[in-house]
Amino acid sequence: MLRTDQLYVRTYVCTCTVRTFEYIRSCFSVFFYSFVYRPTPKQEGHVALLSHPLWDSQSLRKPSWRPPNWAFGPVWTTLYTGMGYASYLVWRDGGGFSGEAGYPLILYGINVGLNWAWTPIFFGAKSLKWSFYEIVMLLGSTAATTVAFYRVNRTAGYLLIPYLLWGSLATALNYVIYRDNPTPAIPDKKI
Repeated sequence: MLRTDQLYVRTYVCTCTVRTFEYIRSCFSVFFYSFVYRPTPKQEGHVALLSHPLWDSQSLRKPSWRPPNWAFGPVWTTLYTGMGYASYLVWRDGGGFSGEAGYPLILYGINVGLNWAWTPIFFGAKSLKWSFYEIVMLLGSTAATTVAFYRVNRTAGYLLIPYLLWGSLATALNYVIYRDNPTPAIPDKKI
């Protein structure tokens, strides 16, 4: 039979162990969602942004208010860190995919997919028109994701506001580049 003081010590040790484990798990989750789970194609795309011939060509007209090329890497790293942490907060507070976080996390997945898709459309296909259409859908999904995250965890919603603002700037930039650089008409081939 355990004495009261032995029971207290065992309960205290178990509680401390559980709290320590929870703390370590939380730290690991923050690290994982912020640094490991970040979708890397976007980062690769922004490395391509610094050296891609379409972006650097003299024939492509760009607005004077566009951010400098060196800003894209640090901005996207910061945004993805906030996005990763926000998704963790929603997952944690919303009960994972089976809880109330299911819908917001699906929206987030769609948003990350649209975010990834922009780079090959703009740089790979060199389609200013379709990249603009795509980034408009991306901006809409970012707004929807921000609202959905806010409903589960306010901090998570606030963490997506810089991403929403940067997406608005990127959409305006994409539109101006599309508008100022008309695609030459492709002549019809006679069969």
